Amino acid sequence: MSMVSEKSVFPSRLLSCLIAFSTMLLISSGLSLLEFDESYFFPKSALEFVLVNDTSISPSPNAKADSQESPFKSLAFADGTLEKREGSLEKQDRALKKREGTLEKQDVAVKSRAFANETSEKQHIAAEQVVLPPPDPKKTKDEPAKYRKTLCDKSRALLKVYMYDLPPEFHFELLGWKGSGNQTWPDVSDRKNIPSYPGALNLQHSVEYWLTLDLLASNTENVVRPCTAFRVQDSSEADIVFVPFFSSLSYNRRSKRRGKQKGSDDRVMQEKLVQFLRRTKEWKRSRGRDHLILAHHPNSMLTARKKLGSCMLVLSDFGRYATHIANVEKDVIAPYKHMVRTIPAANSPTFNDRPTLIYFQGAIYRKDGGIIRQQLYYLLKNEKDVHFKFGSIQANGLREASRGMASSKFCLNIAGDTPSSNRLFDAIASHCVPVIISDEIELPYEDVLDYSKFCVFVCAADAVRKGYLVNLLRGIKQEEWTAMWKKLKKITGRFEYQFPSQPNDAVDMIWQTVLHKKTTTLLNVHRKNRYSRSSLGKD
Repeated sequence: MSMVSEKSVFPSRLLSCLIAFSTMLLISSGLSLLEFDESYFFPKSALEFVLVNDTSISPSPNAKADSQESPFKSLAFADGTLEKREGSLEKQDRALKKREGTLEKQDVAVKSRAFANETSEKQHIAAEQVVLPPPDPKKTKDEPAKYRKTLCDKSRALLKVYMYDLPPEFHFELLGWKGSGNQTWPDVSDRKNIPSYPGALNLQHSVEYWLTLDLLASNTENVVRPCTAFRVQDSSEADIVFVPFFSSLSYNRRSKRRGKQKGSDDRVMQEKLVQFLRRTKEWKRSRGRDHLILAHHPNSMLTARKKLGSCMLVLSDFGRYATHIANVEKDVIAPYKHMVRTIPAANSPTFNDRPTLIYFQGAIYRKDGGIIRQQLYYLLKNEKDVHFKFGSIQANGLREASRGMASSKFCLNIAGDTPSSNRLFDAIASHCVPVIISDEIELPYEDVLDYSKFCVFVCAADAVRKGYLVNLLRGIKQEEWTAMWKKLKKITGRFEYQFPSQPNDAVDMIWQTVLHKKTTTLLNVHRKNRYSRSSLGKD
């Protein structure tokens, strides 16, 4: 029995030895595999599974993978070659990821460029499909005349103006013009047919003439002009109703009584005008608030001004008007037409070419606010490089004034009988820096022009202090004066009256100012209409 037992047990022991031997062979082979490349056919994960979970095929029931240190890791640190190998592999892995990141960025960049190209192409296509609006009428000075003429119609005009067809006695008949038959207006398509405005002092208040011509030209095909204002034939389409009465010229020519007349012809014309206006539907519609009346001469419309105070007035200043009749909120200050010739910008004398420091020539003994002229005369008459003398435009006075202003650095504009005078605009035309000594003065287009950039303002109380004015002007250095001089050369065109009008000249600038004032006028009209229904209910 014992022999049989031993024989039967032998195969079992032999099998155990074979298993043990195979296990040792497997471990040995695994260790040798660590020296091979990762591309070797035997899976590394299988080897890690065997080593990590002990050398036994059956893991210990108490074994915890979380708490055991990997034999593979231990062996790696025991062998420096393997550690270097692993570090090298990690570096290769990082390099590979970096290359992948670079490729990804390049791919994004390529896609971005493709998108940008696609967008650019779409924008280019869209740009080709855009229909550009026509140029601004006020900026078409260099455009072909044919194109500029097509802009002038009521649909494109900034300001639509209805002009009363007053009889010629109110306007061009004052210039000696006689129309044929029932002709109300001269034909402005031919300049030979346009009557001239009288010269001398009459000309400085000629704004009425230039604005009327400009409206007539807006309906004339062969006259090239800006399309700021356009004359419409239907008053219901108009923004402004224009009253073409040459009131300044009427005052200059008809204000004196003849014989035993109770009133002057000018006063008679004013009364006839008021009667005419009050009968029209246009007046009744707004009580004259949308009417434009020209009264540039300080003494024009003396009889009618109180009755027409609701209108928008074109004036030289507010010196002889009550504030409820004329004020800066509703009315327009227009420049005088300068008397001296405009100096071309390229020929304008510089600082060193103007030896006279201060220039004034005109009436010295004035009333009211003009008393300051006399005070300044006694303060400045003996100062070197100061020209302060009495003078007029008679004889060679205008020629002398032109030469004197052109050779002076500063030209005085001092209040006279009224706050304003033509002298300011003569100085601008001469590029002589104006020195304004008039506390109550109002200036044209001051909403768009900063006069302090090219003028010097001095309070009357300071100007009459001994030495103040001369020291102030001597203290202005060449660089500062030159900056004002350059600005003068740029803005001179805004004070030029001419026919046909040009973009941003005096006529065009006045229309632009009327356009701005119109907004205020409409605001006031609409505000007064707020309770119109309730007022009717009370009656």
